[in-house]
Amino acid sequence: MNNEKNSINRDQLNIPRHALSHYFERAALDERLFPSHISLFMALFYFSGTDIPGDIFQVSRAKLMRFSRIRSVATYHKNVKELTAYGYIEYTPSWHPHRGSSVRLLCGTVANN
Repeated sequence: MNNEKNSINRDQLNIPRHALSHYFERAALDERLFPSHISLFMALFYFSGTDIPGDIFQVSRAKLMRFSRIRSVATYHKNVKELTAYGYIEYTPSWHPHRGSSVRLLCGTVANN
């Protein structure tokens, strides 16, 4: 089956799209993204605690690095900076030792569809 036929079948069957469908479609076409960007975004989604993008949540760098298997702090910061610049996330760092940074997933939100 070709993609057009799959799209028609989905629409005809009224199958709902996942909250991150837009992200996956966009990421697949974005040649700037590397596996580390995608794994970091998946870690962010996991720790967001919801399947509805757009809510602000807090998470620590240590948890994100462990989940996404990013071992270098420099790589982590580079990926966060790029995901922010490319419009995938909003990121507000926290230098508080016990409070995580604030993050909002932008892909899939009404404003970015």
